[in-house]
Amino acid sequence: MVEVSGWRFAPAPFLLAGPCVVEEGDLLSRVADRLAAIGERLGVRVCLKASFDKANRSRLGGARGPGIERGLSLLAATRASSGLPLLTDVHEPAQAAVAAGVADVLQIPAFLCRQTDLLLACGKTGLPVNVKKGQWMAPEGMR
Repeated sequence: MVEVSGWRFAPAPFLLAGPCVVEEGDLLSRVADRLAAIGERLGVRVCLKASFDKANRSRLGGARGPGIERGLSLLAATRASSGLPLLTDVHEPAQAAVAAGVADVLQIPAFLCRQTDLLLACGKTGLPVNVKKGQWMAPEGMR
């Protein structure tokens, strides 16, 4: 059983959903409000997922998001207004403690799932950590 912001996320089904990356404007808050309403209507726990930085883009010039300071500010405001717990990606060990000040769950992107220092930094925050399995790994490699 995982508890996030007073919500228990097991054994009942739950949903991690939201935009891939934080964008300027009201998209994040509109998505969060809609997800909160859907979760309420269906009786399903929802955790809002959005990243302040997508550091794993395939194109160098691809949109990455507003960065850690602005992105976490937007995420904090959306979390407060929607009432949803928040999950965000962390790409570097130094980001873990900063993101933990806003997020309820930290997520390790698949391509970073074997980065020991990053995993340890996220674990030290005391928050739940969602580690996405690298596509090249056997399930047993996630222990």
